[in-house]
Amino acid sequence: MPSYSVSVPHRLGLEAARAHVERFLDNFQRDYADQLSDVSGEWAENQLSFRFLARGLNISGALVVEESLVRVSGSLPLAAALFRGQIERTIREELSRLLT
Repeated sequence: MPSYSVSVPHRLGLEAARAHVERFLDNFQRDYADQLSDVSGEWAENQLSFRFLARGLNISGALVVEESLVRVSGSLPLAAALFRGQIERTIREELSRLLT
């Protein structure tokens, strides 16, 4: 199964970065509610394990907030493999905007 992986550095510190990520995820889920379903996520300390259905494709992964870095990685369905570069670029751009 294809995978994706993105790391974005930040200078916010752990707690502030996690707060930014949590607000972003709430907004993301609200703004794209018509395109997402079966959304689930569970925080364990500073790692969010998530899963959702987007346009009929199962997406899953983990988001880890560290003192100076946020990492997102997971698996993609085979049908999304051709878009891996675009998916990683979009995640990187959104996280960079969020964490500055």
